[in-house]
Amino acid sequence: MESLFFNITDTCYKVTEMIKTEVSTLKRVDVSNGVLFFEGRLVNHQGKIRLQNFDAFVMIVLVRKGSCQIDEHSDGRRVTLQEGRVSIFCSSQQDMTLTLPTSKCTEVFILFVADFFLKRYLSGQKGEPIDYLYQMLQEEVTLKHVDNKPIDAISLYLVKKIWTVEKSSTMKSLRAQELLIRFMVHRFGLLDIVPDEISEEERRVARRARALLLENFVDPPTIEMMAHRCATNSSKLKKVFKKVYQTTIHGYVQKLRLEEANLLLNEHQLSIGEVAKRIGYRHQGYFSKLFFETYGIYPKDLTKNFR
Repeated sequence: MESLFFNITDTCYKVTEMIKTEVSTLKRVDVSNGVLFFEGRLVNHQGKIRLQNFDAFVMIVLVRKGSCQIDEHSDGRRVTLQEGRVSIFCSSQQDMTLTLPTSKCTEVFILFVADFFLKRYLSGQKGEPIDYLYQMLQEEVTLKHVDNKPIDAISLYLVKKIWTVEKSSTMKSLRAQELLIRFMVHRFGLLDIVPDEISEEERRVARRARALLLENFVDPPTIEMMAHRCATNSSKLKKVFKKVYQTTIHGYVQKLRLEEANLLLNEHQLSIGEVAKRIGYRHQGYFSKLFFETYGIYPKDLTKNFR
């Protein structure tokens, strides 16, 4: 078996055309040692990617249109990824086939990141997403499904930027790697990681409080009301919530609101002002400021790219 990741010598940003017709393309792009992606835009055409290797990697699959089917031949499992979703997998060794079924239109982006690439960015903190994923890869997992969430505006914005790097005349590898790291940081930042040292009682209280916020983060209950429903007091609730989720209850409400805004901005019929009101902010300017502070990009920059 050969390694999925090639060792860079004097060649960077290597593009391999797998399918190329007038209307369909499927290509593999090796960006640098340890990072590569497949990009597929198929019209009434099937695509297949066969992987047989012992590489440990994180795989992020974004299915904008159509679907993607993953068959892990070592244990007979089949996972079908639907349109409009982004999934994260960890795998230490694999014998798999990724199939893009024939449909009117299929559009996918599949990123592979080697464990040795992630290792460069370890922090030594268990709660850090990269440390969490890297440790999972050391446990000899096979196609472990870590996360599945809807496509959001920032993910789509970054992927479209990545797709256009090939048109650049210089520094393609650096340009692509910068965007891919931003994409990874964004997707990994959406993972819900609970530290191991949290007690069962603390988990119960924090998860109950989180469930209450998920029910209504636009107009959330007061901390006193939440504490009552979690069978605890306000002081303990705030302390436990911050210990489990590494942020305050107010900070978590803001996080949920902005994540929802990120999804809503992908719906072309909504204005920025309408999105702000939908998530509980009366002033568009304040919402845009918070969005930029969190994601490093203004909502208007996302909408002008897709409308």
